Amino acid sequence: MEKGFFRTHFPAYSFIIFTTINRMKTKLLKSTFLVLAASVILLMTMSSCAVKTRFLTSEIVPAAQGTVQIKVDKNKNYVIVIEMSNLSPSTRLTPPRNAYVVWMINSDNNTLNLGQINSSENFMSNNLTAKFETVSSSRPVKVFITAENEPGVNYPSFSEVILTTDYLTVR
Repeated sequence: MEKGFFRTHFPAYSFIIFTTINRMKTKLLKSTFLVLAASVILLMTMSSCAVKTRFLTSEIVPAAQGTVQIKVDKNKNYVIVIEMSNLSPSTRLTPPRNAYVVWMINSDNNTLNLGQINSSENFMSNNLTAKFETVSSSRPVKVFITAENEPGVNYPSFSEVILTTDYLTVR
């Protein structure tokens, strides 16, 4: 069969077939573009999602484990959520302290007191858990927890750092 046989012997059918093929190609290109566009939007949304990191293992309270989650809200503030487990009460430390205080180092290298975190025992479990949530207008670079005699102190006692994160990569 020579090239173009179908076109020369069946011109009406060949027009219908080639038109159908071209329509199918156009639809395929459109659907591929839509899938690609949706993927890009999804990736952009995912990249603006929360940054979640674990606290490093503590030498003072080695059983304590926790995570810090930071996300940017619609007002471009930073929502900081801390969840802890096995965090014994600060009164059990040696020497005993009155409070655990959450601190943040921001992008301007200032250390800010974010507030007090309290551990509590769950009803059905002996695990000591704690949850802390706050909002900051400045970008956090590092989060750490100290044991203090007073929760309202302006500067941390770096000798009593209980838990700390690595440096954070929040946009």
